[in-house]
Amino acid sequence: MGFVQRQGFIGGIAASRVRVTGGLLLAAYLAFVAWYTLRPLDVPWVMPANLRPFDGIRGDFALGWTTGLRRTVGAMALLAPLGVLLPMAGGRLAVSRLGSLIRTMTATALVSLAVELLQTVVPGQVVDIDSLLLNTAGAALAHAAVVPAGRAWLRRGAGDTALLPEEAAQGRTPTIPRVGLAPWSDAFPPSSP
Repeated sequence: MGFVQRQGFIGGIAASRVRVTGGLLLAAYLAFVAWYTLRPLDVPWVMPANLRPFDGIRGDFALGWTTGLRRTVGAMALLAPLGVLLPMAGGRLAVSRLGSLIRTMTATALVSLAVELLQTVVPGQVVDIDSLLLNTAGAALAHAAVVPAGRAWLRRGAGDTALLPEEAAQGRTPTIPRVGLAPWSDAFPPSSP
């Protein structure tokens, strides 16, 4: 089984456009995230790093429901576009929903972890484990809400013009008109006594 067949890549020009567009948007968005999260902040004091899960979320909601909700939704929204851009850049059409979700969550968690680790050297920025959790949850929600429907739409739109994954590796199988069987009398000449 070939690589293309196992991975189930979208076939055709439209697929490569989706992949290229996804890759460009992904690179642009990651550049924005790096600028937004790794710029130095001029603040009079800095909170200590939060390495205990959910402590920061509890602290935000202790300040009031609106503050807690605003900060939680903001942290979830920061990397939520990765839930769509990562599968788009990959260009896979025929994959399991769970596998795609797990890959996307893993990649988002690694990006979020990299951001958190890089923030340790940026003035005014602190590490927060809750940011990692909320960033990953936001990407998972965006993925679950958009990607399965998008893939189904692409599969419907591809119709007969795109090769199925197993056909993409080898091309379409030619069809031969059916030939009937010859009678047995034609196949074996009469035997002489």
